[in-house]
Formats: sequence, C-alpha cells, structure tokens
Amino acid sequence: MRNTIVAGNWKMNGDLTLAEQLAEQMAQQAVSESVEVVVFPPAVYLSAAAEKAVNFSVGGQNAHAAQSGAFTGELSMAMLKTAGASHVLIGHSERRSLFGETDQQVAEKTLAAIAAGLTPVVCVGETLAEREAGKLEAVVKQQVTSALAGVEKGQPVVIAYE
Repeated sequence: MRNTIVAGNWKMNGDLTLAEQLAEQMAQQAVSESVEVVVFPPAVYLSAAAEKAVNFSVGGQNAHAAQSGAFTGELSMAMLKTAGASHVLIGHSERRSLFGETDQQVAEKTLAAIAAGLTPVVCVGETLAEREAGKLEAVVKQQVTSALAGVEKGQPVVIAYE
C-alpha cells in the first residue's frame, strides 16, 4: 500500500531564521501515519530544517549526478544525505525550462540518488504549449519512461506530476 506524500518546495525563498521557524512549526503539527511530509528548503538551510524534522523529512531541491568533481556550485547526492536529506527533487519544471535539464540528465540523477540512499522525487509534466498541442500524455510518458530507465523493481522513486 502506498502512503500519501505531501511535499513543499521552498524554492529560493526565506532566510535561516524563517527556515528554522517553519521547521519548528512543522515539527509541532500532528501528521497522520499514512501521510509522509517532505519539505525542500534551500540547500543552505537544509541542515537547520533537518535538525527539527521529527514528523517530516527534508530533501534537496537539486543535485548533480556525479559523486564529485569540478562542478562549481553544484551539490552531490552524498552531500545532501550528509546534510540530513532523505529525498531529492529531480527534473523540476524550472530546472527543465530555465536550465535546460534533459530527460537523460534526469535519468542519471535518479540513479545517482538511489545509489546515495536518497529517494528521488522525479518531477514530470508538460509545458502549456505541449498541453495545448494535445501532447500531454506523450510528454509525460516519455519523461517517466526515461527517468525510470535502469531503476530496479523495489527501488524507491516518487513520481510527482507538476
């Protein structure tokens, strides 16, 4: 049986004080055992939110597929894990549209997340132009199929339709 997942992406908003306050407020909320709550604070506040996470999980908003290397400004999956993350957003619509992230990169990141012990939250969805052209199903099917290539049965993956 699958649990319901409620996730909130803080995007590039707030400061450390706000991150700590939001995490503290969330920690005080009653959450049903059948609901998994995951928040995605900015990376610099991930550890602070993770410290307060008693009834919710935290995740990274993005990470690189490589374990290490000359990728200035990027984070590895292991870095997120060390900071307290249990999940990572992959293929968010903004990463795809603003930064040109491809289905191939999403697939690589998905496998890297699993290898690092993180649960990838793979974001899929069509653009407005694709929807208006009647391509919704084809686009989403391609994104899901590509993202799951190489994922073995039973490995944790969440698909989030945006």
